[in-house]
Amino acid sequence: MIKKITCLLFLLIIVSCKTEERKTKIEKPNIVFILADDLGYSDLSCMGSTYYETPNIDAIASNGIVFTNGYAGCQVCSPSRATLMTGQFTARHGITDWIGAPTGEDWRSKKRFSKVLPADYKHHIDTNAVTLPMALKKTGYSTFFAGKWHLGNIGYSPEDYGFDINKGGSHTGSPAGGYFSPFNNPKLENKKKGENLSMRLAKETVDFINASKEKPFFAYLSFYAVHGPIQTSKEKWEKYRDKAEKKGIPEKGFEEGYFLPMRKYQDNPVYGGLVETMDDAVGKVLEALKENGLDKNTIVIFTSDNGGVTSGDNYSTNCLPLKGGKGYQWEGGIRIPYIINVPWMNHQGEKSHTPVAGSDFFPTILDLARLPLQPQAHIDGKSLMPLLQGDKIEERPLYWHYPHYGNQGGRPVSIMRKGNWKLIHYWEDGHDELYNLIEDIHEDTDLAISQPKRTKEMSETLLSWLNEVGAKYPSLDPFYDERKEQITILNKKENMFKFHEKLRKDMLHKDWQPNKTWWGSRQTID
Repeated sequence: MIKKITCLLFLLIIVSCKTEERKTKIEKPNIVFILADDLGYSDLSCMGSTYYETPNIDAIASNGIVFTNGYAGCQVCSPSRATLMTGQFTARHGITDWIGAPTGEDWRSKKRFSKVLPADYKHHIDTNAVTLPMALKKTGYSTFFAGKWHLGNIGYSPEDYGFDINKGGSHTGSPAGGYFSPFNNPKLENKKKGENLSMRLAKETVDFINASKEKPFFAYLSFYAVHGPIQTSKEKWEKYRDKAEKKGIPEKGFEEGYFLPMRKYQDNPVYGGLVETMDDAVGKVLEALKENGLDKNTIVIFTSDNGGVTSGDNYSTNCLPLKGGKGYQWEGGIRIPYIINVPWMNHQGEKSHTPVAGSDFFPTILDLARLPLQPQAHIDGKSLMPLLQGDKIEERPLYWHYPHYGNQGGRPVSIMRKGNWKLIHYWEDGHDELYNLIEDIHEDTDLAISQPKRTKEMSETLLSWLNEVGAKYPSLDPFYDERKEQITILNKKENMFKFHEKLRKDMLHKDWQPNKTWWGSRQTID
């Protein structure tokens, strides 16, 4: 009898150990990383918008921590996305413009008659780089990618940089077929005419989550939304048109920018619908985590790849209180929503005002997953674990390098932020601007002349760092003609003002429609 009891206890111990082992494996945190495209700093309800409605993303913020000084890697997409993958600033990894943008003498084909020729840049992530999904996959994580990639063509796709599954990631930077099927995407099968792209990417993510319950996973949902061409359904357009009307529609919706007019208000009903549909898609993913009992053990991160589009690319939004938007050197171009929800940390909507960058996600995720950091890989990133635990991190400089002209009107610049101070170095003539972002968030008062010592020190630090990492610079165009440039700028401004003021008023008219099928959203299967 004693022998039987001993054997039974032994079996129970073995079963208990196996159960505990399985429990430990399941409790290794999952990661869902959600990346919006061209979503501005104030384009979420939780970030101050009174026009757009984003309850699901707001829920991530209310359960997590919001970094109010969170920055993208660049003011345009590809460089910023490479920073997320590598944990490196743009000057170091070498992708400094959106992949496909002309450089050098090819820039003249744009007929912009600019003072300098944009620098050359890499067209894919270094094949020797250790990326975030590679680091996680090596430790047993299943890795999944859905949506926009825009970091290289064949041979340089998500599958080549550590993702097991790729749904929709290719070389293109915008939704080639629009936001309703057929998608015209070589990596995403068409299933139903009129299917919404954001919802489809969410469904693919949900399917992956449902199939990955027993193993830790890293799901990277990279929306094409809210990049142009902006599209939405009739129902959502009506909702946001009515909201704009109730708020009062100003007669003029644009103000003068350096190269193009800039949108003054958040009142674009098509963009509003596009933002809300993306939020609906986020809700599907969060619901799947909860239904699978994974919500308490899954880190959810939400951010954007650059600032919102205030000029160019459909003139979609306004980023106030920040100045400018996508493509620009000002805060509106680089400061973005930056939200981390770690369920077991119970931040409950806490805010951190410490400046942080896209390069910091890589080491932070490794730290949260209890994996060793890889400082030689994510050399410019810093783990935010101390901030998540209520502590501080050492003040350090953040760098941006954009030796190009933005389609939206931005200039070739390099930027440094340290503490409250931001320095912008302009490559066309070498001058610097200095701003105190705490006292002047809209960057209205250049302090370079009144603060010569600080300006000189920051400029020297910035230029020294750029040389250290082998940054590439623009070159003066020997055929530059200032008169031609000014004529081009004036003509562009005048034509664009008229065109977009009319388009804005048309979109806000109660009888407006883009076409009979609303970009295909009303198609049905034949």
